[in-house]
Amino acid sequence: MGRWIQDESPGGDSAVAAIEARLAALESGLAGLVAAQEQAAQPNYVERGTQQLLAMQYRRDAAAGVVHDFGSVEFRNHSQNGEDGILHYLFSVIGTTSRYVVEMCAGNGRECNAANLIINHGWHALLCDGSEENIRIANDFYWRHPDTMRIPPAICQAWLTAENVNEVIARYGFDREIDLLSIDVDGNDYWLWRAITAANPRVVIIEIQAGWMADAAVTVPYDPQFCVRKLVDPVLQTDVDYCGASLPAMVKLGREKGYRLVGANRYGFNVVFVRNDIAAELLPEIPAEQCFGHPVARWQYGRVQPLLRREAWVEV
Repeated sequence: MGRWIQDESPGGDSAVAAIEARLAALESGLAGLVAAQEQAAQPNYVERGTQQLLAMQYRRDAAAGVVHDFGSVEFRNHSQNGEDGILHYLFSVIGTTSRYVVEMCAGNGRECNAANLIINHGWHALLCDGSEENIRIANDFYWRHPDTMRIPPAICQAWLTAENVNEVIARYGFDREIDLLSIDVDGNDYWLWRAITAANPRVVIIEIQAGWMADAAVTVPYDPQFCVRKLVDPVLQTDVDYCGASLPAMVKLGREKGYRLVGANRYGFNVVFVRNDIAAELLPEIPAEQCFGHPVARWQYGRVQPLLRREAWVEV
């Protein structure tokens, strides 16, 4: 009855519309706050103030010539593993320029290497993924999150190939020097990095096919429609994804493009390259073998390498 009276009064429709708009805005804001609280409630979540304190200590240590190994600085807020901590350490000591990041195969945007930088440090990002559902979740998350809802990252649904990757980067204004390029497409990772000329990243973090360890410089043959395939050994009861490229292949490519290998996550499957003109004394090049020092990693990779050797690979 009250709604009918309101609608019949002068200006009733606009008043109702205004109330509904306010309610929608409140609902969206509440959803964003809930999402932020859920994140902060995660076990071992390193909140923004603690990260700022860590950054100051890292810079003091670097000035005193103290360098931390990546294993000691790992933490996970939004990354799949300890990459959040590694990247926070790196940019604490080498600084930033644009605070631009491009992430290829960012998933749903909530779990990716760029998310901590976007949410807690105000970075601008281009997040790419081929899944329509992942893109929907990412848009919903960043448009509702209180720290990103005013200026969310650029989010692009695209199946990235060597032929279109530069066009996608340029379309969103990331054809410039950027601080970080993250590649984890479970497929043509080597070929995408090789093709990229539009952006000039200071740091590259990229997933490798760690099952090869440092034994060969190989990559999957290039196919723009390549899809990861699971290899299974029922006798050993182990499996591995057929995709990507070995670390020696990435090291060779990095050198061609002017980058050096400086470290990896704990198990050696996400590796970090820094451009040669940046912090060479603080972050020297390391041998590929050093990335596979963890005993569990070496045990597992030794078990799956016979599976990988049966597949098609291209030496580079």
